[in-house]
Amino acid sequence: MEIRAFGKSGIEVSTLGFGAGHIGGHNFTDAEISNLLNSVVDIGINLFDTARAYGLSEERIGKHLSHRRNEIIISTKCGYGISGVNDWAYDSVIMGIDEALTKLRTDYIDIVHLHSCSLEVLRRGAVIEALNKSVESGKIRVAAFSGENEALEFAATTGKFGSLEFSINPFDQRSIDKVLPITKENSIGVIAKRPIANVPWKFDEQPYGDYCEEYWKRMKKMNLKLDLDWLEAAIRFSAFTEGVSSIIIGTSSIDHLKKNLKLLEKDKLPKEIYSMIRKSFKENDDNWIGQV
Repeated sequence: MEIRAFGKSGIEVSTLGFGAGHIGGHNFTDAEISNLLNSVVDIGINLFDTARAYGLSEERIGKHLSHRRNEIIISTKCGYGISGVNDWAYDSVIMGIDEALTKLRTDYIDIVHLHSCSLEVLRRGAVIEALNKSVESGKIRVAAFSGENEALEFAATTGKFGSLEFSINPFDQRSIDKVLPITKENSIGVIAKRPIANVPWKFDEQPYGDYCEEYWKRMKKMNLKLDLDWLEAAIRFSAFTEGVSSIIIGTSSIDHLKKNLKLLEKDKLPKEIYSMIRKSFKENDDNWIGQV
């Protein structure tokens, strides 16, 4: 597993991170979750990306990995869902971080993102102030933003965030040109979400209501003919786009993660294939905004 510097934070992250949304439901036993999470660490993945909104995810990471705290980097998200407090208020961030610290059974959290709040909320500044206050107090190491489009572009230019999380894959490329140049110039860590675009290639006909519907339509319009399957193309495209620190893939299967690791071992895509994917997106882009 390649380990990369995470901006100028001093943190180092595995190229492949674990998206912990899948472990938030009630369809797993404690033993299954413990085995999965510890196996993830055992195969060399150190970045765990969770959120307040992911059900039992934070609690399970705390319960089953607190004894390996020095081996993992925890990324979570906040800003909403605090009883008696307005979403996206100063106190919602402060209290959300305190609750996450308890659930995760840790004295500090490595990376805390504002979870897809609006441009208006960012401009008001209270949530950014709350994040940075938490950095000063030692509760978190890196203040971060997770989101897309205008809010993401604004966040990238504020100088207030040490990490950004946004969608990068063959069918979601606008931020490669609009945001990555800024993150590289300012040494901001980048977590690429949806690197495999919610696997739209699994559908022969257009899905309706499925999370990958928009990506399926983009894929069909781009109509690329590659000499490798889409899973491999997407993983290698996203992970080796210059400026990406780590890609996050969510799964409840350790075998799937091992397969993804094997694909990452193939390193960058051939230049001609990478260029073909970039060119096709730009030629077909029909207001293809980042998917939140």
